[in-house]
Amino acid sequence: MIEVVAALIWDGDRFLICQRPENKERGLLWEYVGGKVEPGETKQEALIRECREELDVTITVGDVFMDVVHEYPDITVHLTLFHASIAEGTIRLLEHNAIAWITPAEIPDYDFCPADEDINKQIIKGKLP
Repeated sequence: MIEVVAALIWDGDRFLICQRPENKERGLLWEYVGGKVEPGETKQEALIRECREELDVTITVGDVFMDVVHEYPDITVHLTLFHASIAEGTIRLLEHNAIAWITPAEIPDYDFCPADEDINKQIIKGKLP
């Protein structure tokens, strides 16, 4: 099982989602910014590193929103989604195809990675910060 972290970053009533690069597994699906936890890193350290690498921003990591285990055909992931905020920097696309700031009502308009489905259900239900 692979440990993966992601950030639920809010700006008012909208939150950040990112579209995966076309050439990667699950290409062009939408997800929350984040990635794999490397050996020796805490989940929070990994999330800070991933946001720097993928969006060129420094984030402040808050509490865990929720975690899920999802089995893809090629890997099983344990995804921990943290509340987070951008502490400094302006978002630059260093990894993703696109980004969007959406409201919970707009979730059905986007094709998300399957691991995010349970998370999205909770956001739609109003389990918010």
